[in-house]
Amino acid sequence: MCDYSLHAVASRPAEVGETIVSTTFRGTSTRGFASAADPAVAVCLLPGTELAFADNVRYDNRWIWTRSVNSRVGKFGKIDPHIPDRHHDAIEFPDGKYVLVTQLVEGQHATVLQLPVTQPLGENKPQSNADGRPTVTRLPIG
Repeated sequence: MCDYSLHAVASRPAEVGETIVSTTFRGTSTRGFASAADPAVAVCLLPGTELAFADNVRYDNRWIWTRSVNSRVGKFGKIDPHIPDRHHDAIEFPDGKYVLVTQLVEGQHATVLQLPVTQPLGENKPQSNADGRPTVTRLPIG
């Protein structure tokens, strides 16, 4: 739900209709989402959560220059979850490109449009590879 680097930050799940803001959490160098009303608590998103940003999405690679995506809507997901100790949380855009959440410029507002459909426990067994490891779904790299 929240990236590995936010394990020491208080967190809660996202709610449909709420406005969240991109921020850097105190005591970390990681960016994520928080409620504007409570900026110290990380708002965690499930893969498949759909977001509508107030403006075209801006991001950086921790350099001086920022870039923007010509889109205001995206879907939260995870990339390369099988690689430990790196950021996995990302926003995928309609053109197939993605931006890591930790690269989002601070202060961008987004509305949670829709949470993913989840099945009650026991109704769906996780799929696994021949070696017994869970199958990993990966977002396309743009």
